[in-house]
Amino acid sequence: MRIMCCLKPVPKPGSVKVDPETHTLKREESELVLNPYDRYALEAAVELAEKTNGKVVAVSMAPPNAKDILLEAFAFGADELVLLSDRAFAGADTLATSYTLACAAKKLGPFDLIVCGKVSVDGETAQVGPELAAWLGLPSVTWVKDIKPLNDSLELIRTREFGEEKIKAKPPLVITIEHEANVPRPPSIKRLLKQDEVEVKILSAGDIGAKEEYLGLNGSPTQVIDTFAPEYHGKREIISGPPEEVSERLLSILKERGLI
Repeated sequence: MRIMCCLKPVPKPGSVKVDPETHTLKREESELVLNPYDRYALEAAVELAEKTNGKVVAVSMAPPNAKDILLEAFAFGADELVLLSDRAFAGADTLATSYTLACAAKKLGPFDLIVCGKVSVDGETAQVGPELAAWLGLPSVTWVKDIKPLNDSLELIRTREFGEEKIKAKPPLVITIEHEANVPRPPSIKRLLKQDEVEVKILSAGDIGAKEEYLGLNGSPTQVIDTFAPEYHGKREIISGPPEEVSERLLSILKERGLI
């Protein structure tokens, strides 16, 4: 099988910066890490490729500083690395992101399977996988926790709020992976030593035939009106002194506020 695995670099906690004009994340100035849910998607893709003598193409839409994330993917088992990087992609919401990934899939494909993580920790929308399937006109199966290759199809187990479903689906299709699907493997020492030899193919909007009106901030129907850090306005009082005085003062405060 030929498998495309979509990987999203997300800002490392503590390094998040927001553009005050567009109210979008400034990813090029943030320290990026691989979205945790995408580790399970990558592991699922690599496991399936091993069972079917297939190949995994790891694809990420991100600034140039995300190249190391794709090199990590190689260490975890990906065969080809593709970075979609263009200023035109900046500020994309889920619809513009899924459109860009769909254009890349058409350019790099055909693929038997496209695998995404369930959600990203910087968005939590769970929309990109199904939207990507819609752009490509493919069926999608979400919340997948197990994959078994059959002769001409895949057997998928997906979690639901009331239990589990078993689905038999024929490729090509798009799936999103649950965190309980697997235990991601550690990086391969052999692959780590080869990282300097690995090519990360960088593609622009023009390279994948994407239409400008569907890209980035201009192609995003979701617009962020404002972003702000929460402020805490609580008051505090420090009581000091001998234990007897502190306890009496504390009791007095609690009684004044009707708490005891």
